[in-house]
Parts: sequence; structure tokens; C-alpha cells
Amino acid sequence: MTAEVFITQTATVTPLGEGPDALFAGLMENRSGICKITRFDTEKLAGSFGGIIHSLDESDDKPLILGLTDMLLDQFGPVEADTRLIVASTKAGIENMAKLSIPDMVSEKIFLSGLTDYISRKLKLKDAGININAACASATIAIAKGAALIRAGAADTVLVCCMDVVSRFVFTGFSALGAMSREPARPFDRHRNGLNLGEGAAAVLLMNQKKTEELKIQQPAKISGWGIAGDAGHLTAPARNGSGLKKAIKAACRMAGIDPVDICAVSTHGTGTVYNDAMELEVLNSLFDPDKTAASSIKGAIGHTLGAAGGIETVLCVKMIEKGTMVPTKGLRTPEKTAEKMILREPKIMTGSRILTINSGFGGINAALLIEGVP
Repeated sequence: MTAEVFITQTATVTPLGEGPDALFAGLMENRSGICKITRFDTEKLAGSFGGIIHSLDESDDKPLILGLTDMLLDQFGPVEADTRLIVASTKAGIENMAKLSIPDMVSEKIFLSGLTDYISRKLKLKDAGININAACASATIAIAKGAALIRAGAADTVLVCCMDVVSRFVFTGFSALGAMSREPARPFDRHRNGLNLGEGAAAVLLMNQKKTEELKIQQPAKISGWGIAGDAGHLTAPARNGSGLKKAIKAACRMAGIDPVDICAVSTHGTGTVYNDAMELEVLNSLFDPDKTAASSIKGAIGHTLGAAGGIETVLCVKMIEKGTMVPTKGLRTPEKTAEKMILREPKIMTGSRILTINSGFGGINAALLIEGVP
């Protein structure tokens, strides 16, 4: 018999504030964390807007990625020493490479492995951890990996931490790709023209039922299914027909023993780029009934947080289940025709407690998590 996977504790840091409550409240109030970037010069780049955490400061001793990690873990408190650790970050501190001398090159200031070591030491864990780097689906896959360990009986408790920052290094890369908007992003809008990068972090603590009972911990939500699939249609663009994302969603539903029509809400990837949003709308309209399933994107409010996106969205799903309300899509003014019914511009009371969260990344990678409230 496979073990159930419960989400017992969460934390977030986003441009809307620290903690899941601040994130939910900011989205419900239609606030934006997108602003003009002053951290570095954007004059010659394709965009100048991003989701910035203004209280995050860089110093010679504390790079942005480690400062963000501290902000996240300071919310969390102690974790049992035998907890397994999975980290998701696409870039870690790579922007520091040009600043450091050769002896520092192996430090936590740069590499993904250093980031996992830093978190493990800070929390006094026995497990040094692994990092999942799967482009913009990194955090979703990391949570799925943690859930798989618990489901298989290979772990009682898994902590998933995900984080990425907005740096000139990353910003310049997306600028070169022509994927960035020169204004705040407008997911699923017929006049959308690109994404805004954002920075943020999330932590999700997963446990089996035995451990929750032993520690007398509440079980607010559980992960009942997940799916990962590739379409490999293009180096950066998604498959136009959404074949990989459809497979991932169907796999998550099969694991949970449900059909897509049983899902009341979807937290979308919703970057605001022309092709990603068109692909997602194709998938959503092919699998769901727009009159029964609501969907939204949070990237118009906080930006695309890359390796942290799926973690932040998972935490938000737990909060939306708790509140019984689906948040709206910031920046959506004139919806695409195929988005008019399903994509929310205003908050909406949920008709159930089952949410799907989906993410897609460069290289055609797609991931889906099915999250349910616990009665």
C-alpha cells in the first residue's frame, strides 16, 4: 500500500511580501510587485520591469541567493534532522562568478551544490540534499520527487526549497531571447507581448501520515498525483498543441484516480508570452469545461520566478484551498477569446478543494501537481 503525501508546512518570499498570507492577500487585492528595475542598468536590454524583493540586499559576504534563502528559512523554524532535502534553483549564484577569485569558485556563492549544502548546514540536516534543475518546471518536479520518495516509503519527511533571483546575468539572457515585455506582463491577454522576470522562494514540508500523527501535525492538504512529460518540440518554445503538458496532466489524474473534469481550479504557468499562453489555453480548453473549472496566473503580479515558480504556486494552492477562493490574474484586461470563460479577472469562490498546478520550461519539459484539501 502506497503512503499518502501531506503538505504540513509552507513558507514563501515574493515581491508581495513574506509568507503565504502576504502572497494571498496581495493577489486578492490586485496588487503588483512588478516595478522598474534599479538593481542594474537595463537601458540596452529588451525590458526594464521585474518582480523585485526590495528588502533583499546584496553584500560581498551575502550574495542575493543566500540572502533570499535566509529570508525563507527564517520563517520556517526547526526541521527534524533526518528530513530529506530537495532544492530547486535554475541559476543559484551564477552571477557571482565574475566577482570571485579562483579559490572561491567552489563556494556556495556560485554553484547549485553549494546552495543545497548551505541549506542543509543552516537547518542541521543529515542529508546534504540534491538540486533539481529542470528549467521553469524545476520546483514542480522537485515537489513531485519528494512526494514520490514518501509514496514509495523511502522517506517519512521531505523538505523542498526553491529559489531564484533577478540578476543582470539572467535578465540579459532573457532579453537576448526576445521573450521579455517592455511593460508589466499581461498573461492570457490578447495584447500580451512577453514576460517579466521575478524573484522569490518557497519551502514545502512533505510528510507521510505516520509522521504527522507522531508529531501531532495538522494535515491541511495533500498531493494526490503528479505527472512529468516532455514534448521536445523546440529549444525554448513549447509544442503548439501542448502534447507534453497534456500527458503530464493526464498522468497526475491517473495517479489520483480522477478525471480532469473533477478538478475545480488550475494554477497555470501563464507567463504572458504569446506562445506559452496560447499552448496552455489549447490544453485547458481540450481537457476542462470552462463552465466548471476556473484558472488563473500569478506571474502578472510577481513575475516569472523561474526555478521557484512551481513552489510558490504550490504554496498558494494550499492557501486557496484553505480560503476556498481562487485568486485573479493580474494584468489581464482583454482576454483571448479562448480565455474569456476560464481565466479569472476577479476572485472566485471555489466549487471544490482539488487544484491542479502546472509548469512548463525550456526544452519542452512539463510538470503537473494535483493538490487536494484534507477533510
